[in-house]
Amino acid sequence: MKFIIPSVKLLKSLQALGGLVGNNNTLPILEDFKFELQGDNLKITASDLETTMTVTLQPEKIEGEGCVTIPARMLIDTLKYLPDVPVTFIIDEDSLFVEIHAGEGHFKLAGHNGDEFPKHANIVSDLQWLVPADVMSAGFEKTVFATGNDELRPVMSGVFVEMGENGLTFVATDAHRLVRYIRHDVKMPEQSSFIMPRKAISQMKGALASLGDEPVEISFDNTNVMYKFGSYELYCRLIEGRYVNYSQVIPKNNPNELVIDRQQFSSAIRRVSVFSNKATKQVRFRIKGQSIVLSADDVDTSSEAKERLVCEYNGDDMEIGFNAKFLDEMLGNIGTQEVKLAMSAPNKASLLMPFNAENTSTEDVLMLLMPVMLG
Repeated sequence: MKFIIPSVKLLKSLQALGGLVGNNNTLPILEDFKFELQGDNLKITASDLETTMTVTLQPEKIEGEGCVTIPARMLIDTLKYLPDVPVTFIIDEDSLFVEIHAGEGHFKLAGHNGDEFPKHANIVSDLQWLVPADVMSAGFEKTVFATGNDELRPVMSGVFVEMGENGLTFVATDAHRLVRYIRHDVKMPEQSSFIMPRKAISQMKGALASLGDEPVEISFDNTNVMYKFGSYELYCRLIEGRYVNYSQVIPKNNPNELVIDRQQFSSAIRRVSVFSNKATKQVRFRIKGQSIVLSADDVDTSSEAKERLVCEYNGDDMEIGFNAKFLDEMLGNIGTQEVKLAMSAPNKASLLMPFNAENTSTEDVLMLLMPVMLG
C-alpha cells in the first residue's frame, strides 16, 4: 500500500484526532491511528473506546487498499517538524512496517494489524437531526464549562441536549451553577434528547467551529450518538440516566436587578479575587443605590481588597457572596457589552443573563449561580 499527501494537511487532521489518543490505554493499539485506504480515500481513525473519531482525506495518490495502525505520538512528532512538503507512505502488507519519505528525510516505524483496532458502535435508530455547525458549536461552547465532575452523579458530567417544537436546548450544571442555552431557529416536531459526555464535546469543538453554518447530521439511540460534519465522523457512548429537572430550579421571582458593563465587572472580580480565600474564592457584593462594592479577604494571608463600581440597580440594598471563579467563567461566556444580574435574597440562586442582546428572537442565554454563604 502506498499514498502521497501534503504534510500540513495530514498533520492538521491528526491533531484534530489526537485528543483521543492516550498513553495508558487498556488496549495498546489505542495508542495508534488507524489508516485505511479504500478507493480514492484515506480514512484515519482514533479511539479511546468511549469515543471514536474519523476523518476522511483525499491524498494526491493512492496505490492499493487495506488498513494498518501507526503509533500516533511518533507520527505527529515527526510531521510537526517537517516543512509543507508531499509525504509518501509505503506500507509493507506482510511485515506492516511503514516507511515515510519527505524530501531528503526517510523514516521507518512498525505498524500494527488494523483489523485489531476496535470498531465503533452501530447506531440503530431513526432519530436524526440536522443542525448548523455554528449552532452546535455555540451550544457546546456556552455550556460545557459548567459541567460537573462528581462520579456519584455522572449525568452532571455531560451536556443535556434536547430538541423539540420550542427549539434546541443545551443545559449543563455542577449543582453550584447551571447554564441553559436555547436556539429557537432550530426545531423538530417531536421531542428527543440525550446527554453528551464532556470529553467528546471537547474533541469535536475545534472542527465544528471552523465549519460555519454547514449542516451537522446527528443520529442517536439510547446508548450512542453519531455526528457527521465536514470530513469528520464522531461516534460516542452517551451518558445514561435521567437528567435533572432544570426548569424547576430556575427561580421565577427575582425583583432585585443589577445591570453593569460586563468587561469592567469581570476585570474587577478578577482583581479582587486575588485576595480571596483560596478554598472558597468568595467575593462579597454590597449593592446600594447605583453602586456595587466588591470585597474579599483571606485571614490565612492577612490580605484584603475592595473595589467600587458604578451600576444600574433597582431593588433593595443587598449583601451577597459568590464564588469568583464560577462567576467570571459565566461572564466570559456572555457576548453582550452589558449583563443583568437578577437576585431575590442572599441565600437563594441568582440569575445572570445578557442585557440588550441583539438576537433575542433566535438565542436565549440564562445562567444560574448559587451564592456562597457569608461568614
